[in-house]
Amino acid sequence: MIEIARLRHDPAVLRQAFGCFPSGVTAICASIDGTPVGLAASSFTSVSVDPPLVSVCIQGSSRTWPMLRDRPRLGLSVLAEGHDSACRSLSSRHGDRFAGVDWDATPDDAVYVRGSTLWMDCSVDGEIPAGDHLIVLFRIHGLRAQPETAPLVFHGSRFRTLAASEPATSS
Repeated sequence: MIEIARLRHDPAVLRQAFGCFPSGVTAICASIDGTPVGLAASSFTSVSVDPPLVSVCIQGSSRTWPMLRDRPRLGLSVLAEGHDSACRSLSSRHGDRFAGVDWDATPDDAVYVRGSTLWMDCSVDGEIPAGDHLIVLFRIHGLRAQPETAPLVFHGSRFRTLAASEPATSS
């Protein structure tokens, strides 16, 4: 029999539990007056094919999200293996978040992290308050996928690498 411990309000215990689920890491970015502005988020999920929607959970206390939410276009980059330092930089609360991060901007001011496994041209479709976070729905207007590029994986409070499994053999 499995015993489940009663949940007590302990953020550290919840963070440890949430860390048991591996996730990719995204960067949500735009250029504002010629300066790149962005944040990193690991709670990215596909939502709908018709209409094309994805979601990301963003801390309600974010000081960056209010600068991005009303932009007509946002670049959503799914970071790739080797983007560890870019993720740390984009997650920083102080200094230039784009220091050492290679990026490109589009004419409509969406910003993308170079070398990512996926880039999506998005706009905000809606926000849903959810505890201490916002669930932000993004409508996808365009994309470029690089499926051969391995994603950055965050698990157990650290970055990990995916390992390819051997192809199944028929008996």
